[in-house]
Amino acid sequence: MRRSLIAAAGLTLAVTAAHGDAPKTQYGTWGFDTAAMDKNVKPGDDYFQFVNGNWYKTAEIPPDRSSTGSFQDLRILSEKRMQEIAASLDAKPYDQLSDEEKKLRDLYDAYMDQAGIDAAGLKPAQHDLDIIAHLKTREDVAAAMGDPRMQLYSPIAFGIGINDKNPNAYSINLGQAGLGLPDRDYYLRDDAELAKTREAYKKHMAAMFALAGIKDGEKRAEGVYELERKMAEADWPNADRRDEDKIYNPMTYAELKKLAPQYPWDAFFSKSGLPLDAKGGERQVIVAEKSAFPKLAAIFAETPVETWKDYMTVHYLHTYASVLPKAFDDEDFAFYGTVLSGNTQQLPRGARAAHLLDNLMGEALGKVYVAKYFPPEAKKKALDLVHNLLEAYAEDIKTLPWMTPATRAKALNKINHFAIKIGYPDHWRDYSALTIKRDDLLGDYQRGNLFEWERQLKRLDRPTDKTEWGMSPPTVNAYNNSQWNEIVFPAAIMQPPFFDPNADDAVNYGGIGAVIGHEISHGFDDQGAKFDWDGAFNNWWSPEDKKVFEEKTSALGKQYDSYEPLPGIHINGAFTMGENVADNAGIAIALKAYHISLHGKPAPVIDGFTGDQRFYLGFGQIWRSKMRDGALRQQLLSNEHSPAMWRPIGAVRNQDEWYAAFGVKPGDKYYLPPDQRVHLW
Repeated sequence: MRRSLIAAAGLTLAVTAAHGDAPKTQYGTWGFDTAAMDKNVKPGDDYFQFVNGNWYKTAEIPPDRSSTGSFQDLRILSEKRMQEIAASLDAKPYDQLSDEEKKLRDLYDAYMDQAGIDAAGLKPAQHDLDIIAHLKTREDVAAAMGDPRMQLYSPIAFGIGINDKNPNAYSINLGQAGLGLPDRDYYLRDDAELAKTREAYKKHMAAMFALAGIKDGEKRAEGVYELERKMAEADWPNADRRDEDKIYNPMTYAELKKLAPQYPWDAFFSKSGLPLDAKGGERQVIVAEKSAFPKLAAIFAETPVETWKDYMTVHYLHTYASVLPKAFDDEDFAFYGTVLSGNTQQLPRGARAAHLLDNLMGEALGKVYVAKYFPPEAKKKALDLVHNLLEAYAEDIKTLPWMTPATRAKALNKINHFAIKIGYPDHWRDYSALTIKRDDLLGDYQRGNLFEWERQLKRLDRPTDKTEWGMSPPTVNAYNNSQWNEIVFPAAIMQPPFFDPNADDAVNYGGIGAVIGHEISHGFDDQGAKFDWDGAFNNWWSPEDKKVFEEKTSALGKQYDSYEPLPGIHINGAFTMGENVADNAGIAIALKAYHISLHGKPAPVIDGFTGDQRFYLGFGQIWRSKMRDGALRQQLLSNEHSPAMWRPIGAVRNQDEWYAAFGVKPGDKYYLPPDQRVHLW
């Protein structure tokens, strides 16, 4: 049942700071940490530092993390809770556990048994390593790469997704893959730090070969690196890889072979189980980076089998490093954890064990998690907030001055058909077919991945299951799935500082309200807007509206292009466009929803802050973050999100209400003249 704005506002939380007997908030007295502010910084000069500056000066990044801040704090809390669940299962008599609980316990205990892992040495992996070592032909190589059990690296990856043009059908999707470094720029960009990283990467691969008892590690590492450099040259840049118009390339299997004839496709798919004949004729596949495929196929054909074997071996050791002897795990962390991200310590093994449970049996673990940490009333409050934001979005669309009536009607139709998922799925996944053995950790890892692949494979020709979730309940995140026109909020994000039931309403609207608005806005960002109310990839815009919208997003992209978080490395406005649009629109809609919740009454002033000021302070607080340079560089080059420190700056400087709230004026560093502010929704 959809709530009206008034009904949703009626359940919004009373301002607790005005009452001495009010429940305690987690941050400050009304949901915001005023001690974290640096009031010596003008809001218009650096809004992030104004909100979080004093916190930033003293914040210390834990040695086992690449950052600290709001998201990281909740992730640590989620890890602790998952470990508590595992400990509670260990405390019970084994015969009193359910089948799922036994699997969770056995998997956790197997991962925690470092002594047993070390004693086994490479024996659990030897069968797979022997398979790789005895490959003779490129067809053998392709067949091994296509084996879903081993999860080997490959220049081309395949999976089962949702057909963009028909959201009721699954599809076989193919895309570029297989780099050992985070992104093609790590191989191709002329940058002193990246040059050091490349050399460290080669040394790391040589060390992994040595640990496995494979001779000539340095020569092999050089060969693997050169292979990956060629692949990187063929790969598409990130900005192109998120353009739906470019990456939706359906073709028959025969057409795929014609597109890239130098790749042994029959061998590649031979062990996948994918039926390459469909009921209605030849199977269709969807290729993403179409022009890269012939180049990658040519690289595959010209590369010696021995080099491919080295490539698969070293990446196999990386994939399974955490379940191999400690020497492999430590070497893998020394590069991927320390060199790339700057961490000086591994995550505690218990935390990593919790992540393994979440990755392989996320809904079995999530079932226990929500029973303990996410009561039904929390889900109800979250649902009401989402409905409130959707209603505010609809009201906003009705008054947009730049949108024509025909497009407006379709936008409203899309809003009215949004599906909402909060906390946890209505139907839990069945893990009865998954085998977990206490004494076979690497096998458990592979059986878990194979279980998921076979689950997807069985439904390839069935209608899509729109009750399915793409994240588990303990995940501190949220998402918009344009193909099903849905927004999804796992249980773990519905906590302070994002949502605090005892906090001031303005802070909650600036926190979880902006997050909800952000996810709704993904349905209308530069790519999400290409999907209609039913989730189909279908242009529903009039030409004039599309032109205005693209002019606005182009202007926003140029703003982000100007931000330089690291010397010489700017934010990529085209690559991060979707997230930046969602931040821009999400905060605007959340503020409108907050104003509606006031029922026309003035917001109270608390500790000298107006309602709008508290709203924007709440928004700045959720992006509290401090990152290591290595992690920041990795995010700038390979992640579609702008760094957290720049997200409040980039979003608020386009909001007229922010200028009024804090008296931001010409001359302030991030002041934008009214005609240069990007207003989308």
